[in-house]
Amino acid sequence: MARIAIGGFQHETNTFAPMLTPFWEFERHDSWPGITRGAKLIDAVAGINIPIAGFIEAARATHDLAPMTWCAAEPSSFVTADAFERISAMLCEDLAAQGPFDGVYLDLHGAMVVEHYEDGEGELLRRVRSVVGDDVPVAASLDLHANVTAAMVDHATTLSIYRTYPHLDFSATGARAAASLERTLDGERMAKAFRKAPFLLPLTAQCTDFEPNRSLYRQVREMEGVAAAGVDLALGFPPADIHECGPGVVAYDPDQDVADAAADALFAALLKAEAEFENPLVDAGTAVRRAMANEVLGPVVLADAQDNPGAGGTSDTTGLIHALVRNGAQGAILAVLDDPELASRAHELGVGAHFDGDLGGKSGQAGQSPYRGRFRVEALGDGCFTCTGEMFRGTTTNLGPMALLEIEHDGADVRVIVGSSRFQCADQAVFRHLGVEPSEQRILAVKSSVHFRADFDGIATETIVVEAPGCHPCRLEGLEYQNLREGVRLGALGPAFTRDGSQGIMGKGPLG
Repeated sequence: MARIAIGGFQHETNTFAPMLTPFWEFERHDSWPGITRGAKLIDAVAGINIPIAGFIEAARATHDLAPMTWCAAEPSSFVTADAFERISAMLCEDLAAQGPFDGVYLDLHGAMVVEHYEDGEGELLRRVRSVVGDDVPVAASLDLHANVTAAMVDHATTLSIYRTYPHLDFSATGARAAASLERTLDGERMAKAFRKAPFLLPLTAQCTDFEPNRSLYRQVREMEGVAAAGVDLALGFPPADIHECGPGVVAYDPDQDVADAAADALFAALLKAEAEFENPLVDAGTAVRRAMANEVLGPVVLADAQDNPGAGGTSDTTGLIHALVRNGAQGAILAVLDDPELASRAHELGVGAHFDGDLGGKSGQAGQSPYRGRFRVEALGDGCFTCTGEMFRGTTTNLGPMALLEIEHDGADVRVIVGSSRFQCADQAVFRHLGVEPSEQRILAVKSSVHFRADFDGIATETIVVEAPGCHPCRLEGLEYQNLREGVRLGALGPAFTRDGSQGIMGKGPLG
């Protein structure tokens, strides 16, 4: 029986978002538990579809698991230096105080950017390695959107990466990380191979339910244990202005030649598929009119992809709301609009109250302003509910006061679910918490890019990805990169990034 330290530090950083990520964002329980340290960790993550829970379930019967520190925060902009240093210190202090260990497992994301480090996970893994030494195997799980770096590959013994988007395999990835660690605990040395793609992919082109990702990830599964001991593909998180942003392939095997051959084969398949990636975005007005023209019984889902809080969006832009009202949408409901001020006011006034107010547009995002109108409070909620979809299985939320508001406007029937915490609308329980049955609506507008598909595709008669304002742009050629490596294509077959500004993409940022 080996003694294994377990912990995690998760953040997906959109460097183009307006709000930093301070320590308190990791402290609070929103959709996942707040920062947890020590023995409480095991119970805090039990039954939730997250990687560390999958690792624990796979390893606890045969090994002695020593819980360290685990935390996660909603995607947003740079993790503050204070938050990174405090949380990294907790993990490293735990490792130093409770060691020695036979192995280490870390539940990471792979796209964390810190105010003073481009590669948050690479730096964290370097620090962990400095504590435990070079001979102790360190296994980590990463998100499918990880911007895998050379430092991550160098400092981790093995990396295991999600293979589904929507992410249905959180726990399964943790279990695969346990299996990879098991091999190294038995003394098997793993050679590593790492390849980095010359293009970026917007999240709206990364869904694994569609080609070419469906075939690419089938190839990943077929290769593992056959072409090499371990093979994985990360598609990257493009709104991260860092040098090593973008898709990457990793492979592991006791034989370096075997690892290299597997990485080369998967990398070649990725390059060959570049032209097949599609990014179908529809402007908000056209999307609403198309939804209204749909005569099939059941909801049309409009994905407000560029204001997705799960990709660092503010979740308070009002472009799609304006389009719904302006085009006379009927039977439409949008979730979740982050506006703690208006949610609090609705709770003060009570169900049935009518009031004038400013909805959304308060996050300070450039070019965004509130929707000004008259509203009726239709329902109230405390933001505490249990998710029912496959992806968020086992998650109990703590989102603060929520309200269902009807927009009083002649010619339009539009309602908005307003919340007090940013929360990606990827689970039908969001609607049912406010007394709304999603399958009975005509239009469901969700602030999500792809994750909503796990729970909403089954009831949708049509799904339209909307190009409305937000700080998670899905057309990458418009992003003001300055730290990206020269020549990387912005989108599949997109323009190449140049530092001289010839593509119109020079900008300013704290890492410059």
